Amino acid sequence: MLIIEADGGSRGNPGEAGSGAVVIDGSSGEILAELGLYVGVASNNVAEYKGMIAGVTRALAIDPDAELHVRMDSKLVVEQMSGRWKIKHPDMAELAAQARALLIGTPVRFEWIPREQNSRADKLANRAMDLRASFD
Repeated sequence: MLIIEADGGSRGNPGEAGSGAVVIDGSSGEILAELGLYVGVASNNVAEYKGMIAGVTRALAIDPDAELHVRMDSKLVVEQMSGRWKIKHPDMAELAAQARALLIGTPVRFEWIPREQNSRADKLANRAMDLRASFD
C-alpha cells in the first residue's frame, strides 16, 4: 500500500496557489516522493484537488498495482471523492473526473485528517507558492 498525503492552498481565494504531495510506503513508512506544484491563480479547493491528483499520479508511477490510501485535511475533496457529497462547481467536477479516470481499477481509500497531521504536504504547497515553481 502507498499512502499519499496531499494539500493545497491559495493566498487569497482565488489567489496565488500551490499544492504539495508526499508518497509514503505503507509498510516501512519510508518517504518515496515529495513534490510541489505551482498552480498559479486558483481557489484553495482547486489547489487541494491538484495536490491529490499529483500525488496519485506519482504513486501510480512508482507502483501501478498499489492500493492507495489518500490522506487530506480537505473535507471537501475527501467527501466528494468518496461519493458522499455532490459536486456542484464545474471546476471541481472536472478535477474529480480527472482523478477518477486516473484511479480506474485502483483500490483507493480517502481519509480526512486534521490539518496538524498534514504538515509535510502543507510545507510543500507553501514552498511551491513561495518559489512560484513546481519541484520534485
